[in-house]
Amino acid sequence: MMSSIPTLPLSRWIEQGLNSLTSSYSGVTRSVSRFTQDGIDLLNDGLLALPEWLLIAAFALLCWRASGWRLAIGAVAGLGLIWNLGLWVPMIQTLTLVVIATLVAIVIALPIGIVAALSNRLYKVVMPLLDFMQTMPAFVYLIPAIPFFGIGAVSAIFATVIFSMPPAIRLTILGIRQVPEDLIEAADAYGATRRQKLFKVQLPLALPTIMAGVNQTIMLALSMVVIAAMIGADGLGSEVWRAIQRLRSGDGFVAGIAVVILAMLLDRLTQSLQKRSSNKK
Repeated sequence: MMSSIPTLPLSRWIEQGLNSLTSSYSGVTRSVSRFTQDGIDLLNDGLLALPEWLLIAAFALLCWRASGWRLAIGAVAGLGLIWNLGLWVPMIQTLTLVVIATLVAIVIALPIGIVAALSNRLYKVVMPLLDFMQTMPAFVYLIPAIPFFGIGAVSAIFATVIFSMPPAIRLTILGIRQVPEDLIEAADAYGATRRQKLFKVQLPLALPTIMAGVNQTIMLALSMVVIAAMIGADGLGSEVWRAIQRLRSGDGFVAGIAVVILAMLLDRLTQSLQKRSSNKK
């Protein structure tokens, strides 16, 4: 009879590591939590202070300038429907979380992507990590957020940033590495420094691909913010989660429709910006 193989205590090691990090950096996480919560409240209260019709008009104007009158009409119709369904406040709460999480994710992701694109050593380290992050189930990201930041919107931001960063990093790397070699050689021939090559050749040519990564980051952020309702994040996700708990299928579908409308608006808007950057290229 074969002897049983001892089980690797990986679960206990991870839990001990999280507990150690939580206790060691509790002061830092509390400061970050307060700062992030203040930012969430400021943006949320600022958007809610505006009349609904004014914010709809601002969205329509932005869509018209970015894409044209069709997207502007779609924005008016979609946001008007959300307002009519009584989901305006949850929609604003969701939009606030998506905007903050996307901005933080992009601020972190772009420098990592740029450095990894220019350094083969860092590239070999980053790519397996991105594969790991993109194949990890979304719900797993909620687990470390709770001990660090507790229940609520700050934990949702933390989990959303981690979950939504990989596409921005990956496509930044791809865009810079796909710049034609002859253009790099021409820049070298003219005596361009590494900084000049990066900001005047590589980044402008890689901008359409980088914008595609930003688009994917926004979509992933929206999906994660909805899931984060499970750890106390307000917004449309909490409306869906509440409907599931109370077996109110109609309310759940209505909140889901609002999520779809918001996702379509953000997607079309960023795609329009991506097309503009491609045309400039």
